[in-house]
Amino acid sequence: MKKLVSILLIAMLVLPTFALAESASVADLLAKYMPEAAADGVVKVAVVRNLNAGDHTQQFLEGCVSEGEALGFVVDTFVTDGDNAKAQETIAQVIMKDYDGLVVSHAEAGYCYDSLLPAVEKGMKVVTFDSVPYKGGDVNGEILTGVTSTAQEDFKLAELSLSSIVENFAADKQPLKVIRAWMGPGIPPLDRRQTIYDRYVAEGLIEEIALVGPVDYSNPRGGTQDALAALLPKFPEGTVDAIWGSYDELAKGCLQALNDAGRTDVKIMSIDISNDDINLMLANPDVWVSTAAVDPKLIGISNVRLLAAKFAGEETPDTYNLDAQSVMTSQLDPSITMTNLVTVVPGWGQEQGVFDSYGWFAELKAAVAATK
Repeated sequence: MKKLVSILLIAMLVLPTFALAESASVADLLAKYMPEAAADGVVKVAVVRNLNAGDHTQQFLEGCVSEGEALGFVVDTFVTDGDNAKAQETIAQVIMKDYDGLVVSHAEAGYCYDSLLPAVEKGMKVVTFDSVPYKGGDVNGEILTGVTSTAQEDFKLAELSLSSIVENFAADKQPLKVIRAWMGPGIPPLDRRQTIYDRYVAEGLIEEIALVGPVDYSNPRGGTQDALAALLPKFPEGTVDAIWGSYDELAKGCLQALNDAGRTDVKIMSIDISNDDINLMLANPDVWVSTAAVDPKLIGISNVRLLAAKFAGEETPDTYNLDAQSVMTSQLDPSITMTNLVTVVPGWGQEQGVFDSYGWFAELKAAVAATK
């Protein structure tokens, strides 16, 4: 019995030592590969998302957090609900704290440069999504040096969604009567999508008969629903072919307005996807026909990987676009979620090759995994 007690006591003393050794190995690797960021023993990342806390946002944040933690980082997230004043205040507060890196999503061009300049001057590493830091808000002007701006392939997203509209109707119906659901100008991804829309109008493929969108950008779904509900009585059945939802929250507002009015004669083709969108597409297959999208979790993953590459001193691009894919409602069934969408959309959410080929990347991930 005494021997057993002695063995147990030794094990109790040794196990914490092993645990500390495992933990120290991650800290050692961070210090080795990211010495500046890990100077205080921890790599801290802040993610500021200036959109409402919907399903798409949650998946984006999940990608940021899961990938950051897999690399041994501490990741804090902040959601500012499309409130630009709140976004600027939050970014400023984050910069004043001890974060090593910053991911900013959906900051508008008018303030993005000025908001992020203090972070760059402080030595923080910065990656943005759908936020391009143009000096003075001039889209043709200088972009803040050292920041990598990521985006979905917005031109392709627009091309996929608009071609879906055209392909759903006979050629002799052109130009198709379209209601545009949109926000802006001044929102970079929607501004980029708009250029493709304008081309379709110029080519005579579609004709815009109305524009709807929210007044309050913090409530895009509700605002667009109200706007379309007020407009629908002016357009009886047969006078509208489709709604182009340039952003899925706008498409959801349009769908609700159509449902409330008992209208099934108008098709919706949108951009972006989430579990909520999938459920609504399945519930309304005759109306919501398709969407074009990039996996929001992969967007979060790639943004944090770019930040890690900056910490490690790797060369990173000024801009990076994530490839877009089309999702047809006819491809979906009740078993499909964002997690297994790849089973019906080949290549969906594949993260191999997205800034993960560095030797230190695999080494650091393995060390973190060994501590789990």
